[in-house]
Amino acid sequence: MAPHSLKDTALAGFREDLTGDVFVPDDPGYDDARTVFNAMIDRRPAVIAQCASEEDVARAIRFGRDHELAIAVRGGGHSVAGMALNDDGLVVDLRRMNTAEVDREVRTVYLGGGATISDMDRATQPYGLATTGGRASTTGIGGFTLGGGSGWLERRCGLACDSLVSVDLVTADGDFVHASGEDNPELFWALHGGGGNFGVATAMTLRLYPLPSFAIVLLLYPPEAGTDVIRTYRDLMESAPDDAGGGALYLTAPPEEYVPEHLVGQLLCGALVTYAGTEAQAREVAKPLLDIAHVAEVITELPYADFQCMLDDPPGMRNYWSAEYLDAFPDEAVDLFCNRAADMIVPSNSQHVLFPLGGAVARSGTDYPVPWRGAPWAVHPFGLWENASDDERGKKWVRDFRADVQPWSTGAVYLNFIGQEGGERVVSGFGAGNYRRLAAVKAQYDPDNVFRLNHNIEPAQKP
Repeated sequence: MAPHSLKDTALAGFREDLTGDVFVPDDPGYDDARTVFNAMIDRRPAVIAQCASEEDVARAIRFGRDHELAIAVRGGGHSVAGMALNDDGLVVDLRRMNTAEVDREVRTVYLGGGATISDMDRATQPYGLATTGGRASTTGIGGFTLGGGSGWLERRCGLACDSLVSVDLVTADGDFVHASGEDNPELFWALHGGGGNFGVATAMTLRLYPLPSFAIVLLLYPPEAGTDVIRTYRDLMESAPDDAGGGALYLTAPPEEYVPEHLVGQLLCGALVTYAGTEAQAREVAKPLLDIAHVAEVITELPYADFQCMLDDPPGMRNYWSAEYLDAFPDEAVDLFCNRAADMIVPSNSQHVLFPLGGAVARSGTDYPVPWRGAPWAVHPFGLWENASDDERGKKWVRDFRADVQPWSTGAVYLNFIGQEGGERVVSGFGAGNYRRLAAVKAQYDPDNVFRLNHNIEPAQKP
């Protein structure tokens, strides 16, 4: 049955006009179409428009506005706050628009607005090319990149948004706009971190970089070794080459071949060194970690696209995450990090992660609205669990750890790593001065704040 606010004739006309498919609550396939990565999110849109072209996107936006429906935009559906969905509104679903075409000569990749990290990596891998992608292969490239884009290759290639060549948008009026360094440069600036506030990104082009080989050193340790491991990882990354990346973490030992059976389901400490190069180079960087007695290891060269899928978390879990960006990570912070790991839900897919930044991230020299890029360290309590009964415990662990590290926090935060944490956190994700500039761009392209189901930037008011 169509929602009461939509006449059958209007809905029938929309179905006929759209090249893609339209779902309403009683349609077969509706529940699949509204399922997102975070199982905590259970929202029931009035209409889901699975668009197949930018013309479909424009039609959908006009339809939503004509019928006064709130509009959400879905790429990969990985937003922890479930921003890809709404209740009783319209969802513009881009997943069918997942083109990934490589231009080997100029080293770029053209991506549809619904492409995932995996779509991009599988397209670029045969050419020995890559750019910074997310740490989960099913993440949508659009929201990831426009929100800044942090990933394993960032110390070598910069943030994903640093590689943006151009973006094609459909605005709140259903108009088509191209943004690049030459075309609409102020909008192009805003798209380097400003997210989906200015329109629906139907396509983008990213710059690529040579990546002829890629290697990892993944080591697991008993939790009591954690302090030594985390300090060692911190020290080696502070002098590591830009080709090195990775993270240190606490996790539940997974049921993988490389994990001894008696440790599966137990809390372990881990260290991951990624290297844009050979196994020998990765081993050299990771030597201080290899010298610490460990209980499991994976050391190998492998295709980067394969590694990007290797650590994917299963869908259907309940999710709650946050992050803090730190100007230092002294021994006192290490101790707090290790002690708080005891509050994780174990066994679960939760991870308690320390990421190194620096390298090309810090050297960018741009004025893009990503003020967190200057921090040398990020901590990311990443909660995933199965049972609703664990919700409050899991959320408390995340919030308590954020409180632990406040003495070293820069105050800036990567908004893709957090849910809905209030307006002040949104401003801190852009920086106050950048926020004012972004609000002016918002007022030009979306003065009615149609695209508000996001880390929202309020349009500047006319003087």
